Amino acid sequence: MIVTIAAVESHQLALIASRHERSSPKLVEVNWLQAGDSWHSSKSIPKLKKHYGLVDQDFTFIAQNSLSENKPAEALLIETLQQLTAYFKGERQAFDLPLDISLGTEFQQRVWQQLQKIPHGETISYATLAQRVGNPKGFRAVANANGKNPFSIIIPCHRVIASDGKLGGYTGGLDKKTYLLALEGVTCKA
Repeated sequence: MIVTIAAVESHQLALIASRHERSSPKLVEVNWLQAGDSWHSSKSIPKLKKHYGLVDQDFTFIAQNSLSENKPAEALLIETLQQLTAYFKGERQAFDLPLDISLGTEFQQRVWQQLQKIPHGETISYATLAQRVGNPKGFRAVANANGKNPFSIIIPCHRVIASDGKLGGYTGGLDKKTYLLALEGVTCKA
């Protein structure tokens, strides 16, 4: 696994890509870093190591300005950064990146796939999302799956709000959710 910490429009993000000799690289995580955090403190690192059979191996950290276009996994991280930068500038509304969602349960994967269908600048409720994944009474379960989304921004869990129009939760913090929704032209109740 290759990790880079990126500053995108003054936000700190941790990006992790797989590095396989036999297959094309995929993103395995893109998430916010809170002030003072480092990628080492990510709760997902032990899970990723176990899931990918890397228990006795370390992740390779490469600084954002040291990524190489000539190495497939690093080129994927560069492309991810370019797409994120374009999104933050209002020049991109959707992402076209290879994602590895296999770390999630079957239910979480269904939720994450449905999240990708929510158009830019629109929101839906947790109840609506629960209906879309075939579990009409499972709004708490979809909220939990949202919280486990390893691809903040790219899989737009920020577009899911409470039925009363309030924000609900967000792994990166409600300030980030408010920021992303405002970036997309959406205002919500406080």
